[in-house]
Amino acid sequence: MKVKTVEKYGAVVIEFHGNVMGGPEAQEFSDLLHKLIDEGKKNVVIDLSETKFMNSSGLGMLISGYTTMKNGGGSMKLANATEKIESLLVITKLITVFEHYTSVDEAVKTFK
Repeated sequence: MKVKTVEKYGAVVIEFHGNVMGGPEAQEFSDLLHKLIDEGKKNVVIDLSETKFMNSSGLGMLISGYTTMKNGGGSMKLANATEKIESLLVITKLITVFEHYTSVDEAVKTFK
């Protein structure tokens, strides 16, 4: 998995590219979120449009990230989940936990 970070209209957009499988990536993601909180950047959107596959560890990574942001006084929203990823969120009932939007712009607008 590759991670790309872009700032857009007062929010940080984190793009996941490839397979989200947890492992060492989970620690890197956690470190990134803690760094953003320390910098006062508390609005995060995870762009899943380039995510090909996600396993249970990848889901755990998202849950952990959500908790990190919430505990840090921020929020994390999901955008552009592919059909596969969205069905995974529905099956695990995580669709009720995460705010999910069909586009990054739509998600970013909800922070205002």
